[in-house]
Amino acid sequence: MSFNVARFLPKTAAAQPEDCALKIPRGWDGDNIRYRSLTFGELETLSNSCANYLKKQGVVRGARVQLAVRPGLELILITFALFKLGAVPVVIDPGMGVKNFLACVRRTKPDVLVGIPMVIGLSRLFWGSFKGVQFRVSVGGSFEKRLGKASSEPVLENTEIDDLAAILFTSGSTGAPKGVLYEHGMFDAQVRLIGKAYGIERGEVDLPMLPVFALFNPAFGMTTIVPEMNPSRPATVDPRNIVQAILQNEVTNSFGSPVLWTKICRYCEKESIQLPSIRRVLMAGAPVPPQLIESFKKVIVNGEIHTPYGATESLPVSSLSGKQILEETQSKTSQGAGTCVGKPVTEMEARVIRIVETPIGTLDQADVLPAGEVGELIVKGPVVTKGYDHLEEATSKGKIKDGDTIWHRMGDSAYLDEDGSIWFCGRVAERVQATDGVLFTDPIEAIFNQQNGVFRSALIGLGEPGNQVPAIVIEPEQDQQAGEEWAEILLNAIPEDSSAAQVKRVFFHKSFPVDVRHNAKIHRLTLAKEFRDQ
Repeated sequence: MSFNVARFLPKTAAAQPEDCALKIPRGWDGDNIRYRSLTFGELETLSNSCANYLKKQGVVRGARVQLAVRPGLELILITFALFKLGAVPVVIDPGMGVKNFLACVRRTKPDVLVGIPMVIGLSRLFWGSFKGVQFRVSVGGSFEKRLGKASSEPVLENTEIDDLAAILFTSGSTGAPKGVLYEHGMFDAQVRLIGKAYGIERGEVDLPMLPVFALFNPAFGMTTIVPEMNPSRPATVDPRNIVQAILQNEVTNSFGSPVLWTKICRYCEKESIQLPSIRRVLMAGAPVPPQLIESFKKVIVNGEIHTPYGATESLPVSSLSGKQILEETQSKTSQGAGTCVGKPVTEMEARVIRIVETPIGTLDQADVLPAGEVGELIVKGPVVTKGYDHLEEATSKGKIKDGDTIWHRMGDSAYLDEDGSIWFCGRVAERVQATDGVLFTDPIEAIFNQQNGVFRSALIGLGEPGNQVPAIVIEPEQDQQAGEEWAEILLNAIPEDSSAAQVKRVFFHKSFPVDVRHNAKIHRLTLAKEFRDQ
């Protein structure tokens, strides 16, 4: 049996060749978005032509191919073509900046560059970062015409379960971005686990606001609607574009960060719009405020909200529905218990270990904590990746051996309750180590986030770990006036018996530094540096 993740496309093309696979926006026609549409049969033919074209250019099995193309038809075609050839696409977030991008390229050492003309030019200007590149393929306006001259003969390498399939970079929210090594079997497991967790059916329509999720849709027989948005600046999205796409295409499924869904929810509330076709909305990338779930359920009147939890190194880990959050966990979260992210999905395991800064070689060297005690979350299962690309130290620190299997250290603080549900408490690296004990970000911020005028908050520590002074940074709502008077009101509203009462200093920041992927993960360590001398 081949575990090549690309095999799902020809299977779906054979089963439903005339069904729509992909719709790419081409501007507006009055009140409607114009689209170019491709059937599964057409997408399969084009991806074969792309594979044969790249093969003729010199792309071989195992070649590392740096991908630098815009989301849409080209990204999907080229990625499937590389999978079919057994080549290894390298995907780096476009919004991380030139310096980080070049550093990632130097470490990955790609053999081939496939990119838009601007990146091709960049590679010649910064030739030292691309010195291992043997040839370049420009994806410009004539790219599809070139594919038209290539053979459409079917291509599908018989890859094994542990063959390297792709290198996907982390968002770098608490450190430098790292290349995660994905095997074909891991992608295969992701399709299986996601399908089981959410009951996705053939014929559904998906609008993925994270481009990589479009690659799973052929496995489910789902139509992909490419959203009109800048993937390197997701927070700049015009919610009208997303809402119109959902209404016009009767979208049933969509993935996005809480920040994106907040913008969309507020737009729908303002315009009195409901989205009746939606069956499920997946919100991930950061803790999801219960208030957002409550508001958005009035917009997706026939659907459910889900909050999948995971990381680039392990996805999915767990999931919780909006109904469960509102009925079972919201009150605890509002009192500072952390954010419940649900029980591990089928085939996944989770444990909590005592926080240590050093590598842990094997599981018997870890101090596994009982239910209710906060530590670092570790997970095991078929979607857990085995290491980072050319980063032995990071791999050693991030992985724990357990016989023939691997546990991944999530880098998140959490605890398990008596029922085995995971309660997220924040990133381990962002915990505040004060004189009186350790404070974790999520429980503290949840209490401040409930106060009027607060858009979001960030707990930071001033000083050296062990003697840090806890402080809260507030990003106000647009119409809220910040100042000493409001800071006093915020602190006085905190219950004396709450752990948040240890916070005695308040700062204000107009717009938090956040990750480029979800625009939701706050860079608290950056904020701590900014306010350390105040």
